[in-house]
Amino acid sequence: MLGSNPNPSHLVELANYKMPFGKYEGYYLANIPEYYFVWFKQKGFPEGKLGRMMAEMYELKLNGLEGLLQKLIKK
Repeated sequence: MLGSNPNPSHLVELANYKMPFGKYEGYYLANIPEYYFVWFKQKGFPEGKLGRMMAEMYELKLNGLEGLLQKLIKK
């Protein structure tokens, strides 16, 4: 999870991480609606790196901070 001093390179990776399956396959996690993460929070995030990234994005969205990642997305 994101700590009080998050690693900048991790934030860049999180901003550019794409969903590998499902309704939002190919979307950046930062661009997926909050409700999708809320549903996963209730059902359980996937195992491994994807699950950790989704849990972090859930926390960012829950706290209205996902906009911070938008400028880190590589065009």
